Amino acid sequence: MSLRRGLTFASASVLLVSGAQLGMRWSMTRLPEPAQWLSAIKQGDVSFSALAVVTGAIMAYALSMLCWLLALRDLPLGRAYSLLSVSYALVYLLAASLPVFHESFTLSKTLGVALVIGGVLTINSRRTPHRAR
Repeated sequence: MSLRRGLTFASASVLLVSGAQLGMRWSMTRLPEPAQWLSAIKQGDVSFSALAVVTGAIMAYALSMLCWLLALRDLPLGRAYSLLSVSYALVYLLAASLPVFHESFTLSKTLGVALVIGGVLTINSRRTPHRAR
């Protein structure tokens, strides 16, 4: 049961951090440099939807960290940290798939993602005994 709970929290962390990264990317292409935010807000030259997405992404990062801490309670470190790599693959696949990000699939990036996923599957394919506390 605890392994399943750990995998659930790790998966939630990966999804949240991936969404946060994509939200940050979308927002930062629509906002001025962070040092200029206050003056841009005063002048009315800032996208409030982009600021809302930045705020949501920061909250997603925080919630992701909470999920990650809960996952670490139940997963062996080697297994847990390999799962973090899934977020790299997920962000790449979504950014290249969604036209709003203007990213493209390339052979080298896709091969890299395939190797990352292959590594995650290799590390997690064998059931490792979970030590009792």
